[in-house]
Amino acid sequence: MDKLEGVANLNQFNAIPYSNGIKVGNHLTAYTYNSGFKEAHDTYNALSSASDGNIYYVLSSDQIHVGGKMYGYNPKTDKTEFLGDLTEICGEKDQNFIPQGKSHVRFFEKNAKLFFSTHVGFYELIEGMDRLPINPPSGYKLYPGGQILFFDLNTKTFERLALVPNGEGMVSMTMDCDRGHIYGISWPKGNFIHYDTNLKELKDLGKTSGNGEAGEPGIDFRSLCRSLVVDPDEGTVYFSTASGDIFSYNPSEGRINKLENVNLRLDYFGKYDPTRPGSMGYNWREIFWYKSEGVAYGVHGNSGYLFKFDPRNAKIELVRRITSEPSAKSGMFDQFSYGYLGFQLGPDQKTIYYLTGGPVYINGKRVEGQAEIAKGAAKGIENLHLVTYNIPDEKYQDHGPIFYSNGDRPTYVNSIALGQQGEVYALARITENGETRTDLIKIDNPFKRSIDQ
Repeated sequence: MDKLEGVANLNQFNAIPYSNGIKVGNHLTAYTYNSGFKEAHDTYNALSSASDGNIYYVLSSDQIHVGGKMYGYNPKTDKTEFLGDLTEICGEKDQNFIPQGKSHVRFFEKNAKLFFSTHVGFYELIEGMDRLPINPPSGYKLYPGGQILFFDLNTKTFERLALVPNGEGMVSMTMDCDRGHIYGISWPKGNFIHYDTNLKELKDLGKTSGNGEAGEPGIDFRSLCRSLVVDPDEGTVYFSTASGDIFSYNPSEGRINKLENVNLRLDYFGKYDPTRPGSMGYNWREIFWYKSEGVAYGVHGNSGYLFKFDPRNAKIELVRRITSEPSAKSGMFDQFSYGYLGFQLGPDQKTIYYLTGGPVYINGKRVEGQAEIAKGAAKGIENLHLVTYNIPDEKYQDHGPIFYSNGDRPTYVNSIALGQQGEVYALARITENGETRTDLIKIDNPFKRSIDQ
């Protein structure tokens, strides 16, 4: 069951199983857009707002014959513009490489330029796991490696900066925009990459965690960190590992250091075997720097715990579960096996916005998902919820589940961007005329709705 048709079905399936008297039907509506890319597949991060007020995003492809595509959406004109094909942008058109199928990272803006990187989207199934292809389809060459590049907001042109080494893609990336340093982790082996935009120099500092997602399950497999965070005052970048360790890197030192006396192996997060696929282990799922307190705020996938990370005092402090209210009441872990990437500090610089899951009930019984899954995917059906948390006021609010106007649920949501009017954007699966694609969705300012009501 992937649809709720009208209030009758909302009531029947207890889509909003609150016990505090909230009315059935108190949900958010997501408006859909059609970017014209019918092959668009599940997309992770790859969505950001920019200083020009527009929303920029990449739609992924898992097909051998087509790469990912970048678009811009203008809220003032309500128009979507195609900006480029990733394979062509990377100078690989008609070269028959496995295409640049994804961008797996947000955009980072400096001097009216949006910096990002590319990733592989077409995989080879080897021993039941999606792997970087080693046997390309007939007529195709191996993936050449992802690229670091930028899009100029003024000229609407792209510039390529560097090739990710070893034929790997870039699965995570952040940028010290003040100093012009880009940091990332490659996939599948998980090498730490540092690119200096000033010197135009790339450094590969080696593996970060076992043999990464190229490893053998039970031995040297490790899920790789999907989010890195920079302390803007000190210029130090931090990342986590599936084993729960936290590492730092400062370009002035030029080496990776393991933090002592602090880790993410917390009982409240659950128990994980970091050598097994199917979860992010003890990795944080998403994290950002909160300048007002000089700390980072992150969320652990699966458990959905919000925490503070204070690197200067080597301290992790749990804040609260930031899951949906129905998830917290039922005790449900995230149904998406890696947790959710739609976690970001809002424009007011004090409110966290989080797109997360919530249980679905049929005849009063929660629909159970699979106990285990071997990759990043949904274990079962769930509702999409928007949760906000005001940090200084310590105010949590679940704004309710989100549905399309036809009653369908947005699914596979692992992205978020905030517009200048407080609207919330994401990339989600949309089914129209019997065909499913991933595309842009918009949710009106949830706080305006609360005021209007």
